[in-house]
Amino acid sequence: MMFSRIRLLRHAASMGLLLSLFAMNACAGPAEDTSAPVAASAGTQSAIFAGGCFWCMEPPFDKLDGVISTTSGYTGGKLPNPSYEQVSAGRSGHAEAVKVIYDPARVSYQKLLDVFWHNVDPFAIDQQFCDHGDQYRTAIFTQGAEQMRLAEESKKALEGPGKFNKPIATQIVPASTFYPAEDYHQDYYKKNPVRYKFYRYNCGRDARLEQIWGSSGH
Repeated sequence: MMFSRIRLLRHAASMGLLLSLFAMNACAGPAEDTSAPVAASAGTQSAIFAGGCFWCMEPPFDKLDGVISTTSGYTGGKLPNPSYEQVSAGRSGHAEAVKVIYDPARVSYQKLLDVFWHNVDPFAIDQQFCDHGDQYRTAIFTQGAEQMRLAEESKKALEGPGKFNKPIATQIVPASTFYPAEDYHQDYYKKNPVRYKFYRYNCGRDARLEQIWGSSGH
């Protein structure tokens, strides 16, 4: 649903709900700016996942011991240096995604895959929760043969007997250029916790995750 996040916030404002909440949030003072993307360094690796709204995909990875950083961005399309407006309009071919820098000595790629699956609706085609369009598709963008092998194995496990009776729509494709999103999107859930929670709740994300996985995923 194009610009659904913007519409949700406008709807809340029209009801007068967010005005008081924003004022309360502002009293806490400005949030620390932690938006600068962290590059992979010696001993670390990176993984890229698309799971719909990238605001919602950073928190579950940030919780993991061994994850150094998460960066929201765009990937999978051909348009160079896309803007949020171009991606959210659905004309870029890119998906909203997160790039995870992690220490493989502390957290495995298999663990990252498990966290990814439990935070998406893997059956939805070109949408996630209230957001519709191929820019919100689910995908695992693999870097190298080993990530591809592990990703394929994890997908096959979900498609195995006794699991689900629906096909898994999530794509597994080789990674292409990852473009970090605008600064205001980075760590959005930390900088704007009230607006983030309002969006997440109204998008029905946790309700659907509970329905699929038995937990809200975050």
